[in-house]
Amino acid sequence: MEGNDAIGYSISDLANEFNISPRTIRYYEEIGLIQPKRTSGNHRIYSKRDRARVKMIIRAKTLGFSLEQTSSLFELYEIDPTQKKQFEEGIKLAYQHLETVQKRRKEFEELEAELLKAIRDAEEQYKKLNKET
Repeated sequence: MEGNDAIGYSISDLANEFNISPRTIRYYEEIGLIQPKRTSGNHRIYSKRDRARVKMIIRAKTLGFSLEQTSSLFELYEIDPTQKKQFEEGIKLAYQHLETVQKRRKEFEELEAELLKAIRDAEEQYKKLNKET
């Protein structure tokens, strides 16, 4: 059932398009992020909306947002179709996440400096050992 908008998308259509496992897609359904319809044979049929949500979930995860945060943005859209609240909350979450990223970057820079110092110290010790022998 190749991604035909009138018919919908199969789980394999979405899994292949987004390079994720069908299990991941089923998990998104389990936690309520997407809500596919079912055929009479109980096969899942994903709508354009479900496809867009999967795309947004993947993008949010790439940016470091949790599924819980992504879910809260989806819920805001249900409450406010104008997307105003969604943007407000999204901006707030983005600033919070940026703060976390900046803190982690600083921690990584400190770790890098410590590792470089440890390497230099080890190299000096190694040179001393080589001179003694």
